[in-house]
Amino acid sequence: MERTTLDLWVGLFVLAGLGALVFLAMKVGNIGSFDAGKTYAVTARFDNVGGLKVRAPVKSAGVVVGRVGEIRFSPKNYEAVVVLNINSAYKFPTDSSASIMTSGLLGEQYVALEAGAEEKMLVQGDTLKITQGAVVLENLIGQFLYGKTGDASKPTTPAK
Repeated sequence: MERTTLDLWVGLFVLAGLGALVFLAMKVGNIGSFDAGKTYAVTARFDNVGGLKVRAPVKSAGVVVGRVGEIRFSPKNYEAVVVLNINSAYKFPTDSSASIMTSGLLGEQYVALEAGAEEKMLVQGDTLKITQGAVVLENLIGQFLYGKTGDASKPTTPAK
């Protein structure tokens, strides 16, 4: 009887460990929350989306208000087009801005929405006009190393 009880406890411990692994995999894959609520889609165009992924959170004031629905490349404008699925419980003015941020030093990327001041609210199919792309660490390091800080007083071409 002792051997059977021990085997039962070991089995329960293994099942709990597998459950924890499945939970962590779902959290890492951003499929831990199954929001079946109503959303409206808003489009934003970015010069660079960095490592942004589909299902990444859309946050405003640190609160998740939606998810990234689609990321595609526009060969016409050479920009990334990102579709944001925003929960219908949250309304944002038409002059709101979107920027791609990183949580922590090496954390996941998300879209940050900052509300504007207009009285008219965004609706299904609208496009955000004010956007800021992802900050690429390699570009910042290159600017620092080569002194390309955007100083307008210095000429960009060598003098003859």
